Amino acid sequence: MARYNEESPFEIHVHGDVQLRADVGYEQLQDALRPLWKYAGARSLADGAPSVYEEEPGIQFDAAKHLLQICWTVPGDEDFRQSLDELCMSLNELAEQGAALEVSFYDTEFDDEDEDAGREARDDFVMLFVGPTPAAIMQVQRDLLVEDVVSLMERHFDGAELGGVVAEIDKLFGDRFDKLVNSLEIGKPPRGPGAPGGHGGGRRPRHLH
Repeated sequence: MARYNEESPFEIHVHGDVQLRADVGYEQLQDALRPLWKYAGARSLADGAPSVYEEEPGIQFDAAKHLLQICWTVPGDEDFRQSLDELCMSLNELAEQGAALEVSFYDTEFDDEDEDAGREARDDFVMLFVGPTPAAIMQVQRDLLVEDVVSLMERHFDGAELGGVVAEIDKLFGDRFDKLVNSLEIGKPPRGPGAPGGHGGGRRPRHLH
């Protein structure tokens, strides 16, 4: 079993689902998730998949649905952020579509005495995005932002009144996508004699018109 350090300053919880390509197998996934299970002191994905909390499902791979499901806690420190960077780069290669991963850092050293003294916990929250293309990542970012904004504004407005707000969000992401594509085009050689120019970044995310 993986070894957990109870003296770590943080409990780190990783949560999210990632739809994988149909051709992705267990060995590929084990290699992609190496930053997580290695951090937990495990020798394999099977060894490191259980969460420190038994009631959490940990890291699960549904081969039939090609779905990676993570609800996993590990003790750690700030250096875990480097593992997250490596994880995202690896999952980008396996993801079928864009997905979000929520990472929460809970300060285990913060106690009632700290609270009474007016000190603040070092808790932190990070939202990470993975996907096969920049467009796929922007799509899930857009969808989450729309969900958050609409949920907030529906306290004051009917949902049918918010079409303009959603359109403005789409415009912002559309502009960002176009800038990304244009930056990728810089320095690219022409396609061929007389070939027309074009975007090399692939199709725009849906809704971003």
